[in-house]
Amino acid sequence: MKVKKILWELIPYIAIVILIIIIRIFIITPVRVDGSSMYNTLEDGDILLLYKMAKIDRYDIVVLDEEYDNEIIIKRIIGLPGETVEIKNNKIYINDEEIADDYAFGDTGDYEKITLADDEYFILGDNRLISKDSRYFGPVKESDLMGEVVFRIWPFSGFGSV
Repeated sequence: MKVKKILWELIPYIAIVILIIIIRIFIITPVRVDGSSMYNTLEDGDILLLYKMAKIDRYDIVVLDEEYDNEIIIKRIIGLPGETVEIKNNKIYINDEEIADDYAFGDTGDYEKITLADDEYFILGDNRLISKDSRYFGPVKESDLMGEVVFRIWPFSGFGSV
């Protein structure tokens, strides 16, 4: 009888552990910034929360599994599926209209006009001087997007929404 009582008392703790595992796998998980390609917005070593079920919009910061070097990278969404993207004279044009580029640090350079497929996004790092992004390896597939960065938990001085 004592073993049965102990097992019964453990059920809430087991349920909590299972719930945490499910949340981490399917809904939200921590990620760490590695490098300075998103400087000034994010810095090397920042710890962020990634929301895996987000609807991705322009200017969202996303984490993706980049096939080129088999690494996980953090970048900003600039071009959405079906749009045309062109960069000339350090200005970004979406469907031939200039968009705000308030996040850029450094020159963006030029990029010839392309049309994104229905499952492609154009991404840029905020630190345009060193960022390896769509200017180098082209558009990224929606299936490579792991989710949107929604919150910074470290350092505490930057704690809050991203």
